[in-house]
Amino acid sequence: MRSRPWDVYVTGVAETPLGEVTGQTELSMVALAAREALAEAGLGLKDVDGLFVNYLGEQGSVQVGEYLGIQPRYADSTDLGGAAFAAFVHHAMLAVAAGRCEVALVAYASRQRSRRVRRLGETPDPYTLIGQFQAPHGLPRPIGHYALIAARHMHVYGTRPEHLAEVAVAARRWARLNPKAWVRTPLSVDDVLTSRMISTPLHRLDCCLVTDGGGALVITGRAVASGAAKRPVRVLGAGESHTHWQISQMPDLTVSAGAVSGREAFAMAGIGPDDVDFTEPYDSFTITPLLAFEDLGFCGRGEGGEFVSGGRLGPGGELPSMTSGGGLSYNHPGALGVQLLVEAVRQIRGEAGERQVPRHRVGLVHAVGGCYSAASTVILAQD
Repeated sequence: MRSRPWDVYVTGVAETPLGEVTGQTELSMVALAAREALAEAGLGLKDVDGLFVNYLGEQGSVQVGEYLGIQPRYADSTDLGGAAFAAFVHHAMLAVAAGRCEVALVAYASRQRSRRVRRLGETPDPYTLIGQFQAPHGLPRPIGHYALIAARHMHVYGTRPEHLAEVAVAARRWARLNPKAWVRTPLSVDDVLTSRMISTPLHRLDCCLVTDGGGALVITGRAVASGAAKRPVRVLGAGESHTHWQISQMPDLTVSAGAVSGREAFAMAGIGPDDVDFTEPYDSFTITPLLAFEDLGFCGRGEGGEFVSGGRLGPGGELPSMTSGGGLSYNHPGALGVQLLVEAVRQIRGEAGERQVPRHRVGLVHAVGGCYSAASTVILAQD
């Protein structure tokens, strides 16, 4: 790879405890992952001077800083949801390159499953825009919003339920190779299509898990990365964008903010989709990766259904994707983005065990947040 002015690396990654976590708080889960990720980077908590935390539950950057004893000179929080963490890589990259911090810690944890705190579909505050203008029409959030996107894609492009089911099947095939995955039983297209309809056209098995989990990653410049205990992974490019909060304000239900975040990331990296060996797309619902592949240029507009079919995304496929099992089968703690980055780094290092992809020089992480409201893209590579 040619020399780049930002010269920034992911030098450590770790997951928190996963699944249904007892005996821990979200803050203690963050601490466990942060210490492990920093150890991979050859660093400790005392070295951290940049802190990036997506707020959910009992933690934000101020709370995490207090708990870990970190007083950062650069801090960031956001409402980008699942897209926050790839966006944080973008922000940390710029901060490190500009000398605003030297060791950036990105962290997140959620006990949404064990605490029963994620009340999906509840009536929004009537003083919010969604509460005033959208909730009265009865659209469940977030699944109804993604169902609208899926239905529109089917109407415009002829996408079929079988295409969506292929995404779930690919994720499950990877999960069967991951001992940490929440669900590892076999899954077929027919299983998806015969599962309970939740919000037309999305079946139960088109929907992500609800689990506890999270993770941490460490981002540094070249000088600090040279002392890492594990092989650093280079950040080639990153981008982010958002388009709406209310689904009624999404400019086009078949085009997301990923069209901008992907374009920015590829331009910064100086490569194109054909140069990517594997991808880690956000799979909150089966429509989410399908639309992402179109937005990112892996296939043409309206071609996502055929693109994800035929085993292309699964083990042995042309474009290995969701290699941990993704949000559909591995883990989904309310915001999956940090775990996509952890998996991508492990794949590039060659540490993924049975699910290791054969070509792993360049990996792409693409995350979304809200009701397909925000998107962020990060391209990682061996140095």
